[in-house]
Amino acid sequence: MKKSAILFLCAVCAASLAFAGGAKQQDGSSGGKTVLNFWSWRTEDVDAYEELFKIFEAQNPDIDVVHTAHRNTEYNTILAAALNGGSGPDVFMARSYGGFEAFAQSGYMQALDDLMPELKNFNDANRRGCTSVTDGKIYGVPMASQTCVIFYNTDIYSKLGLKIPVTWDEFIANLEAVKKAGITPIGFGGKDAWDFETMLGNLAPNFYGANDFYEKVRAGQTTFQDPAFIGAIEKLNQLKPYVPDMVLGVSYDDARALFINEQAAHFLGGSYDAAYFTVQNPALKYDIMKPPVAKAGDTSYVSVYADGSYAMNTATTQRDAALKLLKFFAGKETGEMHVKAIQWVTAVPGVNTAADPFITKILDFQKNNTPHIFVVGFRYGQPTGSVEVQAALQGMYGGQMSPADVAKKVQDGVATWFEPFKK
Repeated sequence: MKKSAILFLCAVCAASLAFAGGAKQQDGSSGGKTVLNFWSWRTEDVDAYEELFKIFEAQNPDIDVVHTAHRNTEYNTILAAALNGGSGPDVFMARSYGGFEAFAQSGYMQALDDLMPELKNFNDANRRGCTSVTDGKIYGVPMASQTCVIFYNTDIYSKLGLKIPVTWDEFIANLEAVKKAGITPIGFGGKDAWDFETMLGNLAPNFYGANDFYEKVRAGQTTFQDPAFIGAIEKLNQLKPYVPDMVLGVSYDDARALFINEQAAHFLGGSYDAAYFTVQNPALKYDIMKPPVAKAGDTSYVSVYADGSYAMNTATTQRDAALKLLKFFAGKETGEMHVKAIQWVTAVPGVNTAADPFITKILDFQKNNTPHIFVVGFRYGQPTGSVEVQAALQGMYGGQMSPADVAKKVQDGVATWFEPFKK
């Protein structure tokens, strides 16, 4: 991916730049203090970060941090335009894997290898999410690992006498029972295309072959038109009767509201959703289950990925202060915020996660993990595997595509840039 990809994004959102970059002051100072602008896509966590920055500012009384949280679906476009315009934040959340590669190789992100020896303490899996496949340099401080999980309402399960399903047939039977009870079986929104990729991450790996398939497809030893992958897409197609009516008009936020308000028995989401559910409805009783398998005794795999990093804008005029903030992000206070305030499996090493029962359960699920296939492996070229699968699954749920059509669209798109497929 080249700078042209960034320039294209800039054209999309040029009209919004006047507002997006407006927070930064010309001289980077206010009342004798250095002002650092930090951007994120986590609108849900503004309060948690505000408390975190109070700690940082107490330790660094000459620095003020201004946090701007953008909507997650708009974030990359706004960030790309700001960086290309020579403005934007001093420090920002960066996507992982191929999601940051174009930014780094366009010169907008500062390599941190020589500036932050602390990064050597992070585990390889988390570092991999912010390491460039082009030059091997590390461009961010890893944030967290996330897991695709199925949430379920424990009160609804108790009321209907349902047991936690192990197999796909048992899962479908539960969905039928919930539907007959007049409750939406799955809170899911198809309006935001990326949510379909989450659905795939939740339910498909146990049917396409998890790590075995991932390794083979990355090596070009098979393709996305493999019958196993098509069969996994067919499993997703079987859920059409159990999602909200007119699902392509239902947003991710709408779907979360269904689950929060106990109008849906299940939610296909990520470990990042848990804290939001608890904050929005403290009385909500929910838990998570492992994704169903084909037959009893099969291993259930969960999709896992490194979720972003904290990065420095190479154009910042406040490098020393920005580096102080990055080092703070690599420290104990930030890791504890991840765990206690937003219930993330933090990437910060040495932070105790055992006190949180939700995180303890996530870590247990992660013992059998597989890469979130398109997020981890197929975002390094255009069109990304994520873009292709999201659009194709929307088409399938709209009745325009079959599972085989979905697989072909993904294969054809990725094959335009993925070298093992060209061979």
